[in-house]
Amino acid sequence: MPQNPGAPLSCGRSHDRRPDQMRPVKLTPGVMKHADGSCLAEFGDTRVICTAVIEEGVPPWRRASRQGWVTAEYAMLPAATNTRGKREYRGRKGRSMEIERLVGRSLRAAVDLRRLGELTVTCDCDVIQADGGTRTASITGAWVALHDALMSWVRSDRIKRLPLTGQVAAVSAGLVGGQALLDLDYPEDSHAQVDLNLVGTDCGGIVEVQGTGEGATMGRDQLDVLIDLCQAGVAQLVRLQRDVTGFERFS
Repeated sequence: MPQNPGAPLSCGRSHDRRPDQMRPVKLTPGVMKHADGSCLAEFGDTRVICTAVIEEGVPPWRRASRQGWVTAEYAMLPAATNTRGKREYRGRKGRSMEIERLVGRSLRAAVDLRRLGELTVTCDCDVIQADGGTRTASITGAWVALHDALMSWVRSDRIKRLPLTGQVAAVSAGLVGGQALLDLDYPEDSHAQVDLNLVGTDCGGIVEVQGTGEGATMGRDQLDVLIDLCQAGVAQLVRLQRDVTGFERFS
């Protein structure tokens, strides 16, 4: 059984956090001049630049649907980790392809694609520094970039009204040394017996849960503890998203 999430962690955590406390999170919009929307997402020492670009038209299989499309790409820069990684090219993806599909699915959960019309929004998430939680930072920052891109088209009368139906954000949790921890950094993630990522909405809904027993299995009660931790973290993140975008549901 995990210990009480609010109890101090004997080995200490980065940023002197409690087990139920996230790393310092900062979302900075407007960091890229030429993108329709952009955001620098910082989860502790993890930093991801998220951009959103809107283009006329949709993929061939989407034509005549009168619905738009939201997709994502994800990459990690060579010096994002403590040893240089090889630059990723198309056809050499693996983990990156899995993450970008997750980001795309997560963002589409917050968009009325029919209201978007036959437009494609591509959100690029580029990790410039990695210390755990790059996929969760990507989703959280990409929503801000998506919001700002769509708002720029609303202001220029290219879209009649904002096609967002809500917010999405994501955070990780895990069992480390038998203790439930929120928002794992790299040292914690690399030693976790159980690792879980949760994508949630501003209304408390769950878009996706990815949970894996790395070194141990987990019981249903432990899963509930981790999900509760993540949903509390998502609630904090959507408040921060709202603060930096001014988003109002059903606007």
